[in-house]
Amino acid sequence: MTPRTTVRTTVRAPGLDWWLMGAVLALVTVGTLLVWSATSARDTLTGGDPTAYLSKQVTNVAIGTVLMVMVMATDHRWVRILAPLVYLGSVVGLGLVLSPVGSTVNGSRSWIDLGGMSVQPSEFAKLAVVIGMALVVAERSEGRWRARVGAGEVLGMLAIAAVPAALIMLQPDLGTMLVLSATVFGVLAVSGAPRRWLVLLVGGGVTVALAAVAAGALKQYQVDRFLAFTNPDLDPRGAGYNVEQARIAVGNGGLVGQGLFDGSQTRSGFVPEQHTDFIFTVAGEELGLLGAGALIGLLVVVLWRALVIASRTDDVFGRIAAAGIACWFGFQAFQNIGMCLGIMPVTGVPLPFVSYGGSSMFAGMLAVGLLQNIHLRATAPAASRFAGLTTR
Repeated sequence: MTPRTTVRTTVRAPGLDWWLMGAVLALVTVGTLLVWSATSARDTLTGGDPTAYLSKQVTNVAIGTVLMVMVMATDHRWVRILAPLVYLGSVVGLGLVLSPVGSTVNGSRSWIDLGGMSVQPSEFAKLAVVIGMALVVAERSEGRWRARVGAGEVLGMLAIAAVPAALIMLQPDLGTMLVLSATVFGVLAVSGAPRRWLVLLVGGGVTVALAAVAAGALKQYQVDRFLAFTNPDLDPRGAGYNVEQARIAVGNGGLVGQGLFDGSQTRSGFVPEQHTDFIFTVAGEELGLLGAGALIGLLVVVLWRALVIASRTDDVFGRIAAAGIACWFGFQAFQNIGMCLGIMPVTGVPLPFVSYGGSSMFAGMLAVGLLQNIHLRATAPAASRFAGLTTR
C-alpha cells in the first residue's frame, strides 16, 4: 500500500527565551511592590484602602500575561496577517481620543473611558507602528536574495508612522511622540535605510519641533517643563517642582535605601505621580543605589535579549520587529529614568513593566509575546520552519 504524505505546518519550538521571561517577570513583580508602596499611604488615591492599587496592578499584570501567552502561541503567519488590523485598531483608537468619548488627564487628551476603565491608545500605537513598518519591509523584500531598503520602502515606513504621530501630536502627548520618533528612527536604521534618509529625518524632526513651539502647538505647561529642564532653579515651586522632589527622593536612598514602604518622601507624598511617571524615585529612595541599579540591570537584560532575538532570526519581519521593540523599550526607559534624575525633560512616559497602568502593561506584554514568538520561530529545527512532511 502506498504511504500517504500529509503536510503539517505546526512549528515545534525548543523552548522560550528564559532570560527574557525571567527579567520581565522580575520587573513586573518589583514594579507591583513599588506601586503598592507609592500608593498605600495616599488616601486621596486609594479612598482609604491601602491595597487598592496593589489589586489593580496585579489585575493588569494578569491580563498582560494572558495577552503575552496568546501572542506567543499564535502561528507566525497569523501575526503578519493580523498586523494591519492591529495598526488600523490603534489609529481608530487615537481618533476616538480626539472625539467626545476621549478624556483629558494631566493636560493631555490621551484617554478613552470604557465602562469605568481608562485606555490609552497611544501605548498600543507604539507596537502598531513597529510591526507596521516591519511588515512594509518584509513584504517588499519577499523573494529577494538580499533585502534592500530603498526610497519606496522608507517612504512607506514613514507613511505608516505619520498617521499615528499626527494624531498623538493633536492630543498633545509630547512624551509618547518622543518615544515614537526614537523608535521610528531606530527601525529605519536597523532596516538598512540609506544614511541620507536618517540625516533628513533628524533634520526634519528638529525643524518640525521648532515650528511647533513657534506656532504655539505645545501647551504652556509643556514649554515650562522644557525651560525648567534647562534651568531647574527657574521655577522650583512650579514647573521644576517634580524634578526637584524626584532628585531629593532618589538622593535619600543612599547605597541600600530606606527600606520598602519606609521612604520618607514616598510616604509623605511629596513626589507627584509617583506610582506612574516617577516610579523610579520609589526604587531609588527605598531600594537605594543597589536596588535601583538592579532594576536598570533587568531592563538591560530585556533589551539584550530583544537584540539577540533580532540577530538570530532569518525572517525580515521578525528581525525588524524585534529590533524596533528594543528601540522602543530602550528609549522609553532612558526617558523615564532620565527625567527622575534630572537629565531629561519631564514628559510623562511610564517605565516599561514597572509603572502603574493597564495600557502600558498590556502593550509591553504584547511586545514580549511577539519577541517570544519570533524567538520560537527562529530556534525551531530548520525542517520545522517550513511545511514538514510526515509519512503515515
